[in-house]
Amino acid sequence: MQNIHSPLQAQLVQWLVAPGANVADGDVLVILEAMKMEHEIRATQAGRVGELYFQAGEAVTEGEVLCSLMPVTDAALQPLAPAASTATAPLSKDRADLQKLQARLAFTHDAARPEAVAKRHAMGLRTARENIADLCDEGSFVEYGALAVAAQSRRRSADDLMRNTPADGMVTGIGTVNGQRVVVMAYDFTVLAGTQGMRNHQKTDRMLGVALHNHLPVVLFAEGGGGRPGDVDVAIVAGLNLATFASFARLNGRVPVVGVVAGRCFAGNAALLGCCDVIIATKDSNIGMGGPAMVEGGGLGVFKPEQIGPSEVQHGNGVIDVLVDDETQAVAAARHYLSFFQGAVSPWQAPDAEALRHVVPENRLRVYDTRAAMQGIADEDSLLMLRTGFGVGIHTALARIAGRPVGLMANNPLHLGGAIDADAADKAARFMQLCNAHGLPIVSLVDTPGFMVGPDTEATAQVRHVSRMFVAAAHLRVPLLSVVLRKGYGLGAMAMTGGGFHETLATVAWPTGEFGGMGLEGAVRLGYRKELEAVPEGPEREALFEQLLAQQYDNGSAINMAATLEIDAVIDPADTREWLVAGLEAGRVRPCDGSLAIDTW
Repeated sequence: MQNIHSPLQAQLVQWLVAPGANVADGDVLVILEAMKMEHEIRATQAGRVGELYFQAGEAVTEGEVLCSLMPVTDAALQPLAPAASTATAPLSKDRADLQKLQARLAFTHDAARPEAVAKRHAMGLRTARENIADLCDEGSFVEYGALAVAAQSRRRSADDLMRNTPADGMVTGIGTVNGQRVVVMAYDFTVLAGTQGMRNHQKTDRMLGVALHNHLPVVLFAEGGGGRPGDVDVAIVAGLNLATFASFARLNGRVPVVGVVAGRCFAGNAALLGCCDVIIATKDSNIGMGGPAMVEGGGLGVFKPEQIGPSEVQHGNGVIDVLVDDETQAVAAARHYLSFFQGAVSPWQAPDAEALRHVVPENRLRVYDTRAAMQGIADEDSLLMLRTGFGVGIHTALARIAGRPVGLMANNPLHLGGAIDADAADKAARFMQLCNAHGLPIVSLVDTPGFMVGPDTEATAQVRHVSRMFVAAAHLRVPLLSVVLRKGYGLGAMAMTGGGFHETLATVAWPTGEFGGMGLEGAVRLGYRKELEAVPEGPEREALFEQLLAQQYDNGSAINMAATLEIDAVIDPADTREWLVAGLEAGRVRPCDGSLAIDTW
């Protein structure tokens, strides 16, 4: 005989068997209740129920015997009294609670709002959920806060809010991009023009906390009109005590943050966008700190949305880092950008190394495009140019070399002969901060006569702007490798090499490299002024000038610089990738001892 004991202190609710009943192993014998919860007490073997020691309504203590079971042979297991059937009910999706959930979730899907979706598509744009589905690896997105609706129950019915304000206009969650987890937040322009409501602020804050705590990258689809005045469920005056903007800014330098915009992005939405490391925008986008209503309300005139912050303006002034044709390209660019912060990849395809030998013209006065050098160094199809409309004196890009992610920057001889102006310096300094914060080694391709000079240049605050490059380089924790393609003159060349040619992990030059404390022509005219003035003006003076210039050029040749150990080597351009790979393998990214801020500008 086996006794059945109470596993806890409880009240006996109901016996499901009678004395003498035959039961199988696992059958429910009795229901106990404790702390408002019911507990099923089951038979631990087949047998016949003996005496019941408690009645319904009586209290039992832990360990007390509830009843006894007498073992019987299989042949004897014929029911002597009705026994409770305890067979597990078949799994079914027809449960009422599950049906209620599925019916409610249906309103969050695009299919529940065909008119809104059709209007969106008619504008040539996608829905928030379509963009997320394209960004995230298939089936990986897990949504947070899908059941939220706008905080407007005092002025709208529950059915109206459920049907017309799904997710309170902000789809949030975690998905994988290229196999790694990413927090995704997308304002839904089909819901109240993608405005920032009370609950979508709450959702945003929740996701930002998850991203910060778990060190997850963030992608923000920022289209929308800013703050929403119609949420009346909570008594607020100005609502300026929100944590969203501070929380979003707190991610800076800690995790990669990507902003994506198509259509209109104004006010609070634009403020969040401006905090992103990189902004990817379509050509039909408009980005501004105030939309038409705010501009008109400020007495600044009446404008159409298309007149405020169009893409050609925001790309040219540096707000937009990557300008694309449509949302499909925008999402592809976001996936590409994130890949650089997800480690090395394999396999990869190297470009034709010998093509690098023909990048720099043999005529030292002939301009060329240093982007050809960037393409010749980077793995095939890996190059992602950044901020191409702004600071065109320096090209910046993310790329891979032998599968390793790196930052690439290069002077642009097609603009001011490669001289570094204020915009180019700002662009380069911020790019160094970006790579430094997220642990990407930097490869610098040098061809500059130095910093731009002159009265007009100084009016741009050149002194402060160009010095940002020195300060940014001084705080690098990542390896910096420099290749001098042709001109390496003055302070500009030093800024491109971390502050000096020996501040890098390696500074090498192609045979076309030429060096000097300043441009060689200027150096001759200043350094040999007396000698030149002693010769009559005309062909004789010009001949002396050319002779002195040739001497300076020979003295400042790449080979002579390497012979005096001012640079580390002169290399065949075809060997550039091999040098860089060796450096990347030898270089070390120092640990980050805290947040490394990236300027928003």
